[in-house]
Amino acid sequence: MTLREQTQEREKITLSPLACRSAESRGRVRPEEECDIRTPFQRDTDRIVYSKAFRRLKHKTQVFLQPEGDHYRTRMTHTLEVSRIARTMARALALNEDLAEAIALGHDLGHTPFGHAGERLLNEMMPGGFAHYKQSVRVVERLEKGGAGLNLTWEVRNGIVCHTKGTPAATLEGQLVRLADHIAYINHDIEDALRGDIIRPLDIPLEISNVLGFTHSKRVSTLVTDAVQASQGQREIRQSPQVGEAMLALKDFMFESVYTNQLAKGEEGKAQDMLRRLFEYYQKDPDRLPGDFQAIRMEEGVDRAVCDYIAGMTDPFAVERFKELFIPKGWTVL
Repeated sequence: MTLREQTQEREKITLSPLACRSAESRGRVRPEEECDIRTPFQRDTDRIVYSKAFRRLKHKTQVFLQPEGDHYRTRMTHTLEVSRIARTMARALALNEDLAEAIALGHDLGHTPFGHAGERLLNEMMPGGFAHYKQSVRVVERLEKGGAGLNLTWEVRNGIVCHTKGTPAATLEGQLVRLADHIAYINHDIEDALRGDIIRPLDIPLEISNVLGFTHSKRVSTLVTDAVQASQGQREIRQSPQVGEAMLALKDFMFESVYTNQLAKGEEGKAQDMLRRLFEYYQKDPDRLPGDFQAIRMEEGVDRAVCDYIAGMTDPFAVERFKELFIPKGWTVL
C-alpha cells in the first residue's frame, strides 16, 4: 500500500460522512497516474502554489491601489488568510482540509490588476462580460503551463467557480471556502481601512460589534465558531440567524464607508482609464501580444486574448506597460 493509499484509508475512518474523500474524486479532464505520496487534492494544492498566476497575486490590489505601507493586504495575503480560515473550519467539521485548502488557494487566481476596479473595466470591455471567478477557472484550465492548464480535479474547479455567488459548490469544502472568503475580506479590509484612517474603530455600529466583537481576532473567531456550530451534521454550511445578520450588516457598513469611499477609491478611475487604453491598444495591434497569447488569438479571437493578457497583469506591470506605450521618454544625447 502506498503512502497516498494509507492517507486515503485514514480519510475513510476520520472524515465526516459528509466530507469529500479524495479517493472518490470525479477526477481530472485528462486522466493521470496517481502520485504514490500525495492525494489528488494535495497535488492540486501544489500545482496552484507553484503556478505563475499564484505568484502574481503578491502584486495585485486587495482594496487599496498599490499601497506604500508594508502591512496592507494584497491579493496574495488575502488568499493565504482565506486558506487558513477554510482549513480551520474544515478540520473542526471533519471535512477534507486538503480540498478546502486547494480551493482557497486557487479561488482568486483570475483576479485582475487593481482589484474589482479592473474587473469592472474588463466586464465593460470584453464582449460577453468578465468575472474574476470564471477567469480563475480559465487560468487553471487554459492559461497556465503554456496553454495546457493545471488539470485540476473536478471538485477543486467546482469550488473555485462557485466561491463568490450563485449556485453553491457541490462539496461542503467548496461551500465553506465561500464563507471563509467573506470572513477574511470583510475583517482584513476593516483592519486596512483603520490603518489608512478611512474609518475609526467607533464608526462600526455598536449593534454589530456587540454580536461579532470589537477586534479583528474576536470577529473572525465569532464568525468561524458560529459557522462550525451551525453546520455540524448539516448538508450545507450555515450561520446562525443572529451572526449571519450581523455579518451582512457589517458588509453593508463596509460598502458605505470603505468600498465606495472616495479617499480610498479615488484613484480607481485613473486605473480603469489606463487599462482601457491598454485594452484598446492591443485590440488594434494584436501582433504586439506576447507569444503565449497568439494561440488564443487564433483560436478564440483578439478580444479573448487581450482580456486574458490584461487580466493576468500585476498592478506595477500594468503601470509600466502603460508608461512604455503612452508616456514619452526623455531625450538622451550621448
